[in-house]
Amino acid sequence: MLNRLPQRTQVLLLLFLLLAGPALWLQQRQPAAAPPMPVEAQSFSSQAGAIHLQQVAGGLDHPWSLAFLPDGRMLVSERPGRLRMVTPEGVVGPGIAGLPAVAANGQGGLLDVVLAPDYARTSVVYFSYSEPRDGGNGTAVARARLERDGLGGRLRELQVVFRQQPAIDSNKHFGSRLAWAGDGSLFISLGDRGSERDRAQTLDNDLGKVVRIQPDGRVPADNPFVGQAGARPEIWSYGHRNLQGAAINPRSGELWTHEHGPQGGDELNIPRAGRNYGWPVITYGREYSGLKVGDGLKAQAGMEQPIHYWVPSIAPSGMAFYTSERIPAWQGSLFVASLKFGQLARLSLDGDRVVAEERLLEGLNRRLRDVRQGPDGALYLLTDDAEGSILRLTLGKAGGA
Repeated sequence: MLNRLPQRTQVLLLLFLLLAGPALWLQQRQPAAAPPMPVEAQSFSSQAGAIHLQQVAGGLDHPWSLAFLPDGRMLVSERPGRLRMVTPEGVVGPGIAGLPAVAANGQGGLLDVVLAPDYARTSVVYFSYSEPRDGGNGTAVARARLERDGLGGRLRELQVVFRQQPAIDSNKHFGSRLAWAGDGSLFISLGDRGSERDRAQTLDNDLGKVVRIQPDGRVPADNPFVGQAGARPEIWSYGHRNLQGAAINPRSGELWTHEHGPQGGDELNIPRAGRNYGWPVITYGREYSGLKVGDGLKAQAGMEQPIHYWVPSIAPSGMAFYTSERIPAWQGSLFVASLKFGQLARLSLDGDRVVAEERLLEGLNRRLRDVRQGPDGALYLLTDDAEGSILRLTLGKAGGA
């Protein structure tokens, strides 16, 4: 048959077989990649004892945040723009209707979800998302009443209570964690949008800021920049890069946050009213090229130092203070999820100081997007993947403490 082809075609075909043939043969004989090892089959330990890790639910598309309902069910946001209900046994619902349009590109999508403090009476939930707008997109926060129907349901009476200003044409650094203060106000962490990092130092915008609002979106009268010309009144603190962790310290009642640095320099901060946290003027990180950021400063008068930082970066995401009596050795610890190393950092605290850090789940090799303390005293983790999971972490044997 080969002899019937034109001579030029014969030469090209022979060259292809000589060059590509061995590679094709090897590819055919290459064994299929082994599936990821089930978490239950892996062994992990901590200073407090053996860790038991089990998968509660799977099949979630890049889950971003988790909130526990009063009956133990979980609300889980998926970055592409879905909100699902999951039972404690791991049954995943079909999705909740009524969400607004979401700009699900890059780091954007449906992000944090929290219950209103009076959820038991109102059934109201709050969530953050990247909102498509004229001129680009921006972080927005909305609230709605959750009307449940089995494992599904619908969001009713939706109201946008905050929109980051201005809109930016970017798919990076949305921030987006939500935390309720003890006085009922809501903290929102906001990224610098990547391309606009210098504006984290100016007060005429919401880029690279922590803002504080009332539940209906009004600005609290005691915010630090209320009445200051040229400053947005919702701003609480500024000089941040991309804050993806926020939680209220149950001991002090203060907001704690962490943010991604560039190459190195992830920070843990206690954002206080009106303070400047330095980005991009000071940082313990470097540009991704390896060059210094700006003048390479790590400190400057009038700018706050982090209470803890990571070099190299761990790419921190969700975080939670552990308060349960289920694991006494961990009471008072701060847990920080890591995207880069797929680990869980446990920080031991003495007041506002970090006195020790323990890295848990080494070898898990899954991007950890969120960590929450469950009503049963276990820790619940989300893995950031197209086939993402909810994992439950305890000490000792399965189901034990």
